[in-house]
This record gives sequence, structure tokens and C-alpha cells, in this order.
Amino acid sequence: MEVQITSENFPKLLIGELPLVVDFWAPWCGPCRLVGPIMSELAEKYDGKLIVGKCDVEENDELAAEFGIRNIPTVLFFKDGKQVDKLVGAVSKQTFEEKFQSII
Repeated sequence: MEVQITSENFPKLLIGELPLVVDFWAPWCGPCRLVGPIMSELAEKYDGKLIVGKCDVEENDELAAEFGIRNIPTVLFFKDGKQVDKLVGAVSKQTFEEKFQSII
């Protein structure tokens, strides 16, 4: 299951028990629309093992700025409350899945 990430719920999700994957995106972004279904599929596959969230950069610009998001899609990977990895741009499902595996 995917979670909508906002500035309000991000801190709680970050310190939760499960690793967190955040997809920074915008509705008008073509490559983001390619990544979206991959994230949804992997969110279901890894449900209970990690949390997958989507953060609309236009609605949460302060959160995007905090992490220096300049290009979208950008996917950040967090474990134990710390950023451990990052992918920028539309990459393959296999690449995302390898990153998911690495933080479980």
C-alpha cells in the first residue's frame, strides 16, 4: 500500500519501525507517470516489509527543498531514520527492486 507523504506525516513515518521509500513526483511529470505504477506494484509486493510513499513536490515544496530535490522523479530510501540511497529519473523496475531489497 502506498502512503501520501506530507510535511506533517513524514517525521513519524521516518522514525517508524519499517524502512521508508519516498517517491518525489508531480502530476504533470511524464517520467513520474512511468515510475508511479512500478512504485504501486512494489508497494504491494513489499507490504509489511517497508513503507512506500508518494510526495507531490508542488504540495510539499518545503519537504522537497529539505532534501534538495531538483529533478523528478527522485526516490529516496530511508532506514533507521537516515537516508541511505537515492535514485533520480525513471529507472527500471529491476533497479528499484534491487534498492528495495537492499534496505529490508
